[in-house]
Amino acid sequence: MRYNTKYFVLSLLTTFFLSPCVKSDCTLQMTIDNDIIGVAVFDYLENGYKKAEKECDSILLLLNTPGGNLQTTRLIVEKILNSKVPYLCLIYPSGGHAGSAGAIIMQACHVSGGMESTNIGAATPIMGGGGNLQDDLRKKVINDTVSWVEGLTEKRKRNKKFGKEIITEAKSVSSKEASRLGGIDVVVKSKEEFLKFAAGRKVEILDQESVVKVGELVVFDPGFKHKVLELITDPQLAYLIFMGSLGLLYFELTHPGMMVPGVVGTIGLFVSLISFHKLAVSWGGLILMALGLAFMIAETFVASFGVLGIGGIISFVLGGIFLFDDNAFGYELPFYSSILPVAVTVGVCMLILAVILAKSRKVKSSYGEHELIGKTATVIKVHRKDKYKVSCEGAIWTATCDEKLLSGDEVEVVGVEGLVLKLDYNNKDNQ
Repeated sequence: MRYNTKYFVLSLLTTFFLSPCVKSDCTLQMTIDNDIIGVAVFDYLENGYKKAEKECDSILLLLNTPGGNLQTTRLIVEKILNSKVPYLCLIYPSGGHAGSAGAIIMQACHVSGGMESTNIGAATPIMGGGGNLQDDLRKKVINDTVSWVEGLTEKRKRNKKFGKEIITEAKSVSSKEASRLGGIDVVVKSKEEFLKFAAGRKVEILDQESVVKVGELVVFDPGFKHKVLELITDPQLAYLIFMGSLGLLYFELTHPGMMVPGVVGTIGLFVSLISFHKLAVSWGGLILMALGLAFMIAETFVASFGVLGIGGIISFVLGGIFLFDDNAFGYELPFYSSILPVAVTVGVCMLILAVILAKSRKVKSSYGEHELIGKTATVIKVHRKDKYKVSCEGAIWTATCDEKLLSGDEVEVVGVEGLVLKLDYNNKDNQ
């Protein structure tokens, strides 16, 4: 019986610690559907990769995008090149396209393909607002991007000329033509056909030859966090948030005490830094949560009429959304049943405390000089000849007297100097 118990405990511990690391025969499916390549997409792909690394043998990325941020594209490509599981990228569905940044990502994928009636290309770098770069800057950015993409096509054994032309000439072709030119690997009629094509192909994983394994599809859909990030990281909206936040902070500095511009501007500034990739999403979330707690604590000391408290709740909620990563922690923290209730509860408690403290500030102190003079103080301890501890109006005070007093003596207060009472021996009550 003793050995059976040991075996049971050992089996339980093995299952608990090792089961998350055991991969099943599956392929993780992620979808970029008409999304701009930015912080939201990068965060989504990064979380999906963490799940695939622990549980699956490969990643199927269904791609349909007009393009996006070049810096984000570089980060995504870097993740793909250093991935421990192969990326199988398909331009999907029919009628979709891999434009600009999407075309570059396709070159980095281990296996790439397109559905019929899709297209790829037009990856010439332009300004965020859609205009052309200045001549000198344009040459630098294009030359740098060309050399980068040529390295990708060479690594994946694809057409280097095609990779160059989609940058320098904004070349865009159908997936069928791209396959003929060697820009992608295959054109298919369905997702299943693409997976059959990818299964068993030899690819390079971390400079070592590996065989692609394809298993049962496990769909990894974007969550609530992705939707919030997608909203605030739209390039035009992110720019407006940044400029508006700077304007509000300037207004607060020039008009101290307004509160609303300062709170909104501070939150907006950190949100825009996340949008511009100046702050990692997780670090930005941590800072926003700390900022929210600071606002809620400040509400108890500053008469802001609830502005700091409400701003703290908003900041705390945003921080909770950005900070939490279910793939990193292994369990899900729901927004409506966890993050929001906790933030609101903490915020309401802080606001109630602030109201109580605000009311207490309005209560006139009962220990003012004019209130204590004439009151009776009882000696409770004698320090030396002229120093005493006395009780007066329910509080313990330090007191002085020109004459010697004894414990228990009741003497009239005739003056207050700071926090020290002056007692008059002549008014001593010997009752």
